[in-house]
Amino acid sequence: MGFATAKAFAESGASVVLADINPETLAKATDSLLSARHKALAVTCDVSDEVQVAAMVDQAIATYGRLDMAYNNAGIQAPPTDAADEPASQFDRVNDINLRGVWACMKHELRHMREQGSGGIVNCSSLGGLRGLPGRAAYHASKHGVIGLTKSAALEYAPRGIRINAVCPGTINTPMVAKMLENEADAMADIMKNQPIARLGEAEEIAAAVLWLCSPGASFVLGVSMPVDGGYTSH
Repeated sequence: MGFATAKAFAESGASVVLADINPETLAKATDSLLSARHKALAVTCDVSDEVQVAAMVDQAIATYGRLDMAYNNAGIQAPPTDAADEPASQFDRVNDINLRGVWACMKHELRHMREQGSGGIVNCSSLGGLRGLPGRAAYHASKHGVIGLTKSAALEYAPRGIRINAVCPGTINTPMVAKMLENEADAMADIMKNQPIARLGEAEEIAAAVLWLCSPGASFVLGVSMPVDGGYTSH
């Protein structure tokens, strides 16, 4: 979803920064945009480390001079776990990336945007930020937390010319979901039973939503948690 969104922004004329913890994946994605003659910068970053996040945002500013839009998308899943048995280490790891990572990115993005008096931020929550599912307490806690961060920061920064929203992807055709399909067939079957559109979403469909939320077309939209989930949360 992150790469599809970077590609959508680049194709719309933006100079983009791609950040990822995996340097090989990052280089491949960035090279793809550069070969298409887009402006793209790669920054290796572990979003659970605030020092690295600050350096990533600083590098974006140093390269392009300003920061107009940001999509905070890094996230991980965890195996289904009985809430009474979940190790603290698993809870901490999921929340370090999914929640604290979004918090750190938004914090350092806002430090630059408030000086400009403009900007747009989209944080990646999930249908797991809008619903609960058995065995997913830590993951859903992190995604509910992203919505709380988004709403509060949106209210704080709206008067300063900055719009902050969240997107809540449903079950999207990504490597993480492919792994779930392989390892958790019964759980995925239950999810797909409640998917009115009867298919997985595509990364490009999330990218389109993020692009719109950052666009002038969404100038009166802030603090929302937009489901892009094939109707799953309409039940």
